[in-house]
Amino acid sequence: MTDSRKNPLKLAVVGHTNVGKTSLLRTLTRDVGFGEVSHRPSTTRHVEGARLSVDGEPLLDLFDTPGLEDAIALLDYLERLERPGERLDGPARLARFLEGSEARQRFEQEAKVLRQLLTCDAGLYVIDAREPVLSKYRDELEVLASCGKPLLPVLNFVSSANHREPDWREALARLGLHALVRFDSVAPPEDGERRLYESLALLLENARPQLERLIADQQAQRLARQHSAARLIAELLIDCAACRRSVAAEAEQEQQAISELRKAVRQREQRCVEALLKLYAFRPQDAAASDLPLLDGRWGDDLFNPETLKQLGVRVGGGIAAGAAAGAGVDLLVGGLTLGAAALAGAIAGGALQTARSYGSRLLGKIKGQRELTVDDSVLRLLALRQRQLLLALNARGHAALESIQVATPQDKTWREGKLPEALNKARAYPQWSSLNPHAKLNQAERQEQIEVLAQQL
Repeated sequence: MTDSRKNPLKLAVVGHTNVGKTSLLRTLTRDVGFGEVSHRPSTTRHVEGARLSVDGEPLLDLFDTPGLEDAIALLDYLERLERPGERLDGPARLARFLEGSEARQRFEQEAKVLRQLLTCDAGLYVIDAREPVLSKYRDELEVLASCGKPLLPVLNFVSSANHREPDWREALARLGLHALVRFDSVAPPEDGERRLYESLALLLENARPQLERLIADQQAQRLARQHSAARLIAELLIDCAACRRSVAAEAEQEQQAISELRKAVRQREQRCVEALLKLYAFRPQDAAASDLPLLDGRWGDDLFNPETLKQLGVRVGGGIAAGAAAGAGVDLLVGGLTLGAAALAGAIAGGALQTARSYGSRLLGKIKGQRELTVDDSVLRLLALRQRQLLLALNARGHAALESIQVATPQDKTWREGKLPEALNKARAYPQWSSLNPHAKLNQAERQEQIEVLAQQL
């Protein structure tokens, strides 16, 4: 057993061809670029390694190995290696095999796997739980057991509707392997890594300290990601709520300004999507704002399409420019103010109206024929729903997933129908809080405070 204070724990990831060994490693390392993942058999042809460290201290080395292809023939060959009168144990028999020519020719792939497992502290035996329990898998386990190393079976693809988990549990128990872990590398459970490391700690008591450090560190990382993600979404919403564009009250200019505002909001959402993908260590092509959000369970409609609002159950308010769901509220600044122009001018001049003191220049602009465009509440709701759904999908997505991100239609009535958070209403009064406005002041303490409050609500 290695000294955990000096050397990292070493694990060989082993199993049959195309059961998801590389996929498991991608998810454990949060590295979509590790190895090659595909549906073709025998993709991994050599041993690749990855290291997990905490605070600069290496705690765990993981080794991806080629798939076992002909364990039935190998087991038969190993049984014939003993000379008359000999009683070799498993490691001794394997040592003789690895010294011979067959380990460099016919069983080259299997030899790579066995050499790696012999140098490790334990092995993770990955199983495609969708496959029936065949004799070749039993033979693989017998060959691997010859190494004399602890084996932890990992049931992969258990989220599939056609998995055979009960059959595998029974077969493994009959082989004396009662400790196992469910870990779907495409859709891993939230506590999947913790359970895997806890199961390993039962098999490798001396390695418990570094495994517990890994568990604690990954829990801390998960919470930090969730908080950072909530802040990214809160910043997006504050940016859009505080956004304000002034435009002359002429149809052509108004339409152009609305188009520019829509474009700015789309681009701002795209930056949020990209930041979330980077935070969760996914690729930019895994999701794009142009593919959001939810129709028929997929990201896929325009932010300002009325059908999108309808599908998500977002109610469209009044005062919206260029027809329902245009996404740009007109004159929302003055809200329910019903003063006539003369009275309004007098109030501004006399400083008697609090609203006028705060927004006098913009109200005077209104009198002079200027209109102000803001992002409508319904679009803020839609932005929040889309980003929260994306976040849920990222939390449930393994780094071996090859398909595009898919999510369910949200059931979040708070953002669909409830009152908008006070932080967004407050942001309406502070255009300097928006990066979409000129002369933005993004480091203001009050803006940061409202972003934090909104992040906690998210």
